[in-house]
Amino acid sequence: VIIISHDRELLNRAVGAILHLENRGLTYYSGNYDQFARQRAAARAVQAAAAKKQDARRAHLQSFVNRFKAKASKAKQAQSRVKMLEKMETIRAPEDAARTVFSFPEPEELSPPIIATEGVSVGYGETVVLRNLNLRIDQDDRIALLGKNGQGKSTLAKLLSDRLAPMSGKLTKSNKLRIGFFAQHQVEELRVEETPLQHLLRERPAEGQSKLRARLAGFGLGADQADTAVGRLSGGQKARLSLLLATIDAPHLLILDEPTNHLDIESREALVEALMAYSGAVILVSHDMHLLSMAADRLWLVSDGAVKPYEEDLDTYRAFLLTQAAPEKPKAPTAAPKAERPSRDAILALRAEARKCEERVAKIAEMHEKLSGKLADPALYDDARKGDLETWNRKFAEVEDGLARAEALWMEALERLEAAEAS
Repeated sequence: VIIISHDRELLNRAVGAILHLENRGLTYYSGNYDQFARQRAAARAVQAAAAKKQDARRAHLQSFVNRFKAKASKAKQAQSRVKMLEKMETIRAPEDAARTVFSFPEPEELSPPIIATEGVSVGYGETVVLRNLNLRIDQDDRIALLGKNGQGKSTLAKLLSDRLAPMSGKLTKSNKLRIGFFAQHQVEELRVEETPLQHLLRERPAEGQSKLRARLAGFGLGADQADTAVGRLSGGQKARLSLLLATIDAPHLLILDEPTNHLDIESREALVEALMAYSGAVILVSHDMHLLSMAADRLWLVSDGAVKPYEEDLDTYRAFLLTQAAPEKPKAPTAAPKAERPSRDAILALRAEARKCEERVAKIAEMHEKLSGKLADPALYDDARKGDLETWNRKFAEVEDGLARAEALWMEALERLEAAEAS
């Protein structure tokens, strides 16, 4: 089987070797994607060191030739070194590929919550897809929407981005709230006859072209791509343009519906870095588990017409999906099975689960510490900010409760691991 994919998780789980195409050459690496990345980085480091050493050797030989080629007593040695230089096979330092970087403009801070829903139902026509939604979003939230296809994740994204109106209930938003929205259909709706620069000129007619070109460069669209008709751009370049258009107004809330479908692995990593540095709220709908694990710290499960917090981690969710997808085998009447020692793979899975739980505890603990610092601000206790104080106290209580649950899940994971290793 040969797989061509930008899905890092798939390449880590499904392959045992990587063929890497670079500079019109193929290099074979044994192992999955993470192992390939480590091996390639090590090989590049060795090559860079060898090239540096050779450059120093070449400079030393050339210096000798330059100093003594005119002296009769040293002419023979100088000529010998000239031949050494001519025979020396050049070791080239590895070229650094142009690194994709996303640069999101930073929004100003708004008082929480930026969005709240009370008993909201939403759907299409007379068909209700999601009902009785009681949700709250603050500007520091990083929320991943989980759920099977068709359960309403994209519907919720459209509701929160003003693309669908509530059928009932109350939806409240901050007066100054700006929302950025990215979905695949927006990539398809780009004007194919226009260039990326023309798209930005339509959005920002007062800005100079040099500034607009700098914006495009901040999303990996250089001078050539800026003046190329969109219809001739690659899928990844179109996706980067759509991401730029979604973030150009420095939104307080960024809603991304399958943002990585057309992005290569390097661009996906750049998106992760940009989201981690971004100071606005983020809501993600994606099948890219690596993106969700790195960029989200809260999980909402969209299922059976409802949206609820998901207290487990992504590994547990993935395992849940696999159990739902696997057909149940008929049970043959057998004697009570003997307890078997857990397999090595099972123990490795338990270790991974414990590690994920520990990382989740660390993330929530960091949030807990930030909120503690916020509540320590004396200005928050002014009478004029009583409403803000109540909001932050409520947020602190939610995080404190979440931390306790996360620690309990971590302890349970450690107990399961200890029991498996002891058997």
